[in-house]
Amino acid sequence: MITSVSSAIDTTTFSVLDRSRVREGHSAGEALRDTVALAREAEALGYHRFWVAEHHGVPGVAGAAPLVLATAVAGATERIRVGTGGVMLPNHRPFVVAEQFGVLAGLHPGRADLGLGRSVGFTNEVRRALGHDKEDAALERFGAQLAELRGWFDGTQSTYPGVRAVTAEGLRPPFFVLATGRGAGLAARAGLPLVIAAVRGEDELLRALDAYRADFRPSPGNPDPYVVLSGTVAVAGTTEEARRLLLPEAYASMWSRTRGVFPPLLPAEEVARRTLGERERPLYEDALRGHVAGTEEEVAAELERLLSRTGADEYLVTTSTYDRAALVDSYRRLARLTGLAGRTGQ
Repeated sequence: MITSVSSAIDTTTFSVLDRSRVREGHSAGEALRDTVALAREAEALGYHRFWVAEHHGVPGVAGAAPLVLATAVAGATERIRVGTGGVMLPNHRPFVVAEQFGVLAGLHPGRADLGLGRSVGFTNEVRRALGHDKEDAALERFGAQLAELRGWFDGTQSTYPGVRAVTAEGLRPPFFVLATGRGAGLAARAGLPLVIAAVRGEDELLRALDAYRADFRPSPGNPDPYVVLSGTVAVAGTTEEARRLLLPEAYASMWSRTRGVFPPLLPAEEVARRTLGERERPLYEDALRGHVAGTEEEVAAELERLLSRTGADEYLVTTSTYDRAALVDSYRRLARLTGLAGRTGQ
């Protein structure tokens, strides 16, 4: 039992991102309802915000309409902040995003966040169905879309004279930029909080964070850089149990890289029984690396090291697994070891 935690954990905000992962033998609708149920748990446990994601045409992910799902989450909760992690802005007209977010914020004032990314689809076929291609995710285009979107809220957009996003006008929502590598520079120049994961390794992450902080330009509501570090955290009674939570997602990641399709999650015991081919095994093992997993003591030590090294202001937990009971237990253990229940303002 953890009786105390060290200073980096004490001063870090903890939040949740759920991607509405579909499980083998279960429907997409069940995955969406699981997300809403998890949001209620996260609120009860003291997490600061609960975000949902956007993925299109992916058999293993039900979260295709983040602002719709965020509205459902907000309606099922009372205090926790809700939002998107994120809306993939190249897939949408900024005007429509502003109007839709304005509906969410109008229904649940003071609780809505708008996290924005620049992905345009998992495969070429999905991108064509969305009416986009990879060029639409170019950093310059994303920057222009972001500026237009902000203009619909503060009334500064001039591209479409006489047009108003009525539900969004006058709102000052917290914007966040989801980025890796070069995207961190855009967040800095825009003066917005950065959401980032160590997808290219910890050293590359630290370089991106140094650049973000050095280049940050203050903006209204954002006087200082703000870093949200995202990643998987799995906590269980034993190290082995925590590692088992990682198996379904790692297997799905390997499958997507070898077959081009991101599948529903399999039970961990089914994954453990499967024989991996020569090409599959290194990809599977790679997908198991870089996560925070273990007992409460082990996770507390690793989080303290990671948070101290990165100086992150917030940790956005993105864990997915087949066993929903084990997932909720992991979030409960994490809340306990981070002292969420005893904090004020969380």
